Amino acid sequence: MFKKTLIVLFLSMLAVTLPLFGADEFKQPQVTNTERVDFAPGGTIRIDGSYGSLTVEGWDQPAVEITVTKALRFGGSKTQDQDQPHLDSIKVVTSRTSPTELKISTTLASRHGTWPPHFSSKTTNGVGAEYEIHVPRDSRLQIHHGTGMVTVSGVTGDIEAKAGRGDIMLWLPPGAYSIDAKIKAGIVSSDLTGTALNQYLTGERFTRVDQSPSHRLYLRMGFGGITIKEIVPESEVPTAATGK
Repeated sequence: MFKKTLIVLFLSMLAVTLPLFGADEFKQPQVTNTERVDFAPGGTIRIDGSYGSLTVEGWDQPAVEITVTKALRFGGSKTQDQDQPHLDSIKVVTSRTSPTELKISTTLASRHGTWPPHFSSKTTNGVGAEYEIHVPRDSRLQIHHGTGMVTVSGVTGDIEAKAGRGDIMLWLPPGAYSIDAKIKAGIVSSDLTGTALNQYLTGERFTRVDQSPSHRLYLRMGFGGITIKEIVPESEVPTAATGK
């Protein structure tokens, strides 16, 4: 058990130190675009192909607002004319697939030339991405993320989130939840009670079944961590005056 704990800690530290997209990587040139789409509560929002930092927050408006910032990780070249094609090669497109479904897709740039089989035919082209998305609180989310951080807060609908490497963090409002969270290399940490099962040497699966009508959380991570936190109501937050 001690050996496994050391391995998991090492993997978690390695995942953090790998080149994920962070605030310190935002260097000129960069471009930010914001789009707002009318969208009724209770619908399904699919986020496909995102990478870097993805933040999804629930709000009380019948609309989805998407703000995407793209920046060259290593400072770019001397002229904007040379840098702009790199930024434009990563495309984020919003499309309404039905009255109750919205899709936010990220398309990476294509590699040129012949590459070995273990290389993907797509590349970020040296462009980092940061997404800030606001959705109606009771939206259902389906997230397919690459490398980076996924944070979801204040959303009460079902959540499916998958990522290759990085971290998934959920901030959940009070409610009933059924959870199926699995990570191949790393750990699952949850404020909610449930059953944890160690898998192989470095992986873990965490499950919780709520018999009452519940929201479904289906989480999958390859390498990194999964964290599930409860949002404490303001009435229960300790105050400096009482210390309670």
